[in-house]
Amino acid sequence: MAFYECVLIARQDVSASQVESLVADYTKILEDNGGRVASSEYWGLRTLAYRIKKNRKGHYQMLRIDAPAEAVHEVERNMRLSDDVIRYMTVRVEELEEGPSIVMQQRNTRDDRGPRGDRRGGRRSGGDGPRGDGPRARRRPRANDGAPAPPASAPASEGAAE
Repeated sequence: MAFYECVLIARQDVSASQVESLVADYTKILEDNGGRVASSEYWGLRTLAYRIKKNRKGHYQMLRIDAPAEAVHEVERNMRLSDDVIRYMTVRVEELEEGPSIVMQQRNTRDDRGPRGDRRGGRRSGGDGPRGDGPRARRRPRANDGAPAPPASAPASEGAAE
């Protein structure tokens, strides 16, 4: 049997428990066709990069699958037919990774920061913003800062031979 990773995105108005029931249905289809789901991760309700079928957010779910190709094709067919699944992608991998995926590892490191995070800089901390008005910004003279204005028209060269 081959190894696959499948990520599906469910509609935003579906509850997390309904997403779990969808995954249970797909797991049953895989088992009926001689495969198994090695692990499953719910990544949560996340913002999409662009609107898909009038949805701005979606429930992300990742499945690590050990199944024959026919079983994966049947699950993908059922995902296409489901109105609750707006996108899915299945990739064949050499081996199934143990432990949490990269997305879950990043989420855990984000939780370790404080309520405001460990971010430094930015406008509120007094850093140089895009206007250059921070404490380290150098003040450049402007046209109306009280400096004398240059003469309106100066000859090209004074005392030049004609």
